Amino acid sequence: MYDVVLLTLGSERDAPGEGCGSGGACCGGASEAAGERPEERCETPRVPVLACADALTARGARVETVTARSDAEIDEVLARLDGPPRADGLTWPDPDSKTRLVVATASDGQLRAVLRRLVRRYAPPPSRRPADLAGNRTVPDLPPVGVLPLDPARSGTARDLAAQLGLPRDPAAVAAAVLDGTPRRLDLLRNDGGSVTLDGALLGAADDAGRPLHWRARVEVDGTVLSTGEEPIMACAIGNAGGYASLGDVALLADPDPSDGRVQVAVAVPVVTRSALGRKRVRLEVRRARGRAAAVVPRDEKVPFLDDGVEGELSRKRSWWTEPGAWAVWTA
Repeated sequence: MYDVVLLTLGSERDAPGEGCGSGGACCGGASEAAGERPEERCETPRVPVLACADALTARGARVETVTARSDAEIDEVLARLDGPPRADGLTWPDPDSKTRLVVATASDGQLRAVLRRLVRRYAPPPSRRPADLAGNRTVPDLPPVGVLPLDPARSGTARDLAAQLGLPRDPAAVAAAVLDGTPRRLDLLRNDGGSVTLDGALLGAADDAGRPLHWRARVEVDGTVLSTGEEPIMACAIGNAGGYASLGDVALLADPDPSDGRVQVAVAVPVVTRSALGRKRVRLEVRRARGRAAAVVPRDEKVPFLDDGVEGELSRKRSWWTEPGAWAVWTA
């Protein structure tokens, strides 16, 4: 018999861009405009969570629903996945754990928030790197998680990570995958900003009319330079999966694979040419590279970006590197 924790993130701990429901409401569409206090928003789990809990209970699992409103509360849940004490004193996941975690997500940013805490919990400091850690990794195999999308109606058109990976969206199917399925191991991108990326990041922005704004940065992948920082860039995609494979009708990433052990990077650069008659023309050149690590050094003051759907601004060098097969999802 499995113990299953159904984890939902409360709106109080969401970063900007990580809101878990329309209008900023978290669990039931509640809002302050409707006269409900913020602390009341997540007391009742949303319908997909209740349906998944019922399906798990019907199969004999012991189920607990938890709403976490802080990193500390997420950490309390993740501690249940710890393995037995090690001789080296490191906190390590239990590969034979009878506790399974299901993360109810309204955005990829929420799933990322949980994975970020998993990494912080189990990544050993460099000075205490154990001999049983793979040479191409800085974290052990993280415990598999079940993913319960909180908006199953989007399944036909969604480009969230669950849709890209072909994960079930129906609560009963999610329950079946968690109890009877197998873990599918996936690459994880870590970065020197202390966070992780599951799908990808898109650097750049547009003006109010939707026209891309040009910016400059040095972009390289394993020593291959895609931009020196002297020319304008329209967009840069850092891809693990395919959420940012295209920008409008411009193809950026070519066949991204979240389990190939490599990060794919693309920059879109406007190139000016002249015809035989001397007329100026602008074409868009997309440069691509794959590798273990990528770095972006902005030459402009601030470069807006989306990372797993969460907004931010890049003002200094940022590096991403691949942790092959570091995390996993339960699949049917």
